[in-house]
Amino acid sequence: MTAAGTQTAVITGASSGIGAATARQLAAAGYHVVLTARRKDRIEALAAEINDAGRHATAYALDVTDRPAVDAFAAGLGRFPSVNVLVNNAGGALGADPVATGDPAEWRQMYETNVLGTLNLTQALLPALTESGDGTVVVLSSTAGHSTYEGGAGYVAAKHGAHVLAETLRLEIVGTPVRVIEIAPGMVKTEEFATTRFHGDTEKASKVYAGVAEPLTADDVADTITWAVTRPSHVNIDLLVVRPRAQASNSKVHREL
Repeated sequence: MTAAGTQTAVITGASSGIGAATARQLAAAGYHVVLTARRKDRIEALAAEINDAGRHATAYALDVTDRPAVDAFAAGLGRFPSVNVLVNNAGGALGADPVATGDPAEWRQMYETNVLGTLNLTQALLPALTESGDGTVVVLSSTAGHSTYEGGAGYVAAKHGAHVLAETLRLEIVGTPVRVIEIAPGMVKTEEFATTRFHGDTEKASKVYAGVAEPLTADDVADTITWAVTRPSHVNIDLLVVRPRAQASNSKVHREL
């Protein structure tokens, strides 16, 4: 499905939420999108949807924490004319316990996905992004990567790690033809984020958004990512924080209850 001259964008965590919305929007912007996620059925369905719309998508089942699998995936991208964009979206939160009782296994899983997963893909694709002559690495962090809140230390620590990875990489590769963009969303209501965080407890998940008239949507964040990626090559959006109007900070939210 690759058209000659089409730029390629790799999106991790593309099976739902922000990742899926970003895939649709980047495909609409003219990119051949390569969709990765562990849930093969979902990304294959999304790729079919995008291709049926006359755009270009390829699905590839991938666990970003599996380094040998990531390296094999990167090697297979040689069949594309170039690799131009990497959107490190795979991540997520688990639990909302205080530091005193937090589950170390959940902390480890969040770190491996949000930080090491981003590291794995970035290291594996950076040579191709550089070779393209016009590459972009997007790190989807969070406002949690910039300030703390009670009950969120494990996720906050992981997203701080993602933020520092992006900031340091930008310093280290300055002078190369690769931009490093960090997008840090605040409260985003998607179909899975809070439910996954609370292990399927939909009642707890719904309380996260209770009374908030208009939290951000996956499309809102995807629009932000697409805008940043499609700026002229010399323009680097180092860090873009995006929140709903009702959220002034991680701990200050207007609720109409």
